[in-house]
Parts: sequence; structure tokens; C-alpha cells
Amino acid sequence: MKKIIFSLLFASFAFLAVSGQSGTKLTVGMNAPEWSFPDADKNEFTMNSWPGKVLQVNYVDPDESDLNDPFNDAIDKAVDIDKRISRDHFKGFGIVDTKSTWKPNGLIRLIAGNKAKKYDTTILFDYKGVLQDIWGMPKDSYSVVILDKNRVCRAVYSGKIPDSEHEKIIQLIIELTKE
Repeated sequence: MKKIIFSLLFASFAFLAVSGQSGTKLTVGMNAPEWSFPDADKNEFTMNSWPGKVLQVNYVDPDESDLNDPFNDAIDKAVDIDKRISRDHFKGFGIVDTKSTWKPNGLIRLIAGNKAKKYDTTILFDYKGVLQDIWGMPKDSYSVVILDKNRVCRAVYSGKIPDSEHEKIIQLIIELTKE
């Protein structure tokens, strides 16, 4: 009888441990689970805030905020200078992973405001690490996710994106905007 009770208790704790873990990791081909995050003015945004657009989501630990500036500069050039990517069909923006840093929220908003101005974009704030749970985004990192118009994940990059990948990602975005 003690063995049965012990086994049931062990199974219950094991189930709770597994069910309490993070959600599924977002991978290529998956529909991206929806979210809602505020900007610095406390306006709420979701992926549906940009209907019909291909999305480039930069999920950024503030301690890594400059890591992919060369990549974002290449995207910015493809949009604003070369006009290879149309703003009518594409939106790149940032989501700050405030849970992964020691920096105070006021400083984070200042850093984010400078990035928003530099890239003429929207910066949102994930105060609770929601995308770590529902998308499986890594902590203390810089991740870039490309979603098509139907919010299907087409690419996921974590860490620094090598210069050799920039044009490949730009071409992917161009193709997705034509679908």
C-alpha cells in the first residue's frame, strides 16, 4: 500500500514539474502563438496590429541591444534606401526582454527609445518573459524571428546573425512579401 501511495505521489509531482515548464519552442513552420505587449506609452500591441504584413520580431535582452545592429542596418537599407522591401508589406520591431536584465525599467525605456528613433520602429516591453514561455525564446540573448503574413514562423535566429546571412534573410523577407 505504501508503494502505491508513494508511486502516486511521485507521479503527481512529476506531472506538475512537466506541466509547469515552458511552452513549446517556436520552430520554422509553426503558427506563432499570439501575445500582447505595451510600448513605452502603455499602448497595447499584438501581432494583429500589423495585419497582412511580414514581421521581423527582434526579441532582445537589453544587455545585448547592439548585437545585431549590422543586421538591422542591412534591413533598414533594404527598406529605406534600396526600396527592395516595401513598408506596405513588412514591419520590423523590437520586443525588450526586461526580465533578463538587471537594468531598471527607466533606463531600458531610454535605450529602447533611442533604438526606436534610429530604426523608425516600434519597441514593446515583455516585463514577465512571456515569449520565453510561449515561444521558447532564450534568456539573456538576442533573437530574430521572421513571420509570414499568416503568422507562420519562417526563420528563427538566436545570438549574433553572421554578415553572411543578411542577404539570405532579406531575400526571404522579399519573397514572403510577394506571397
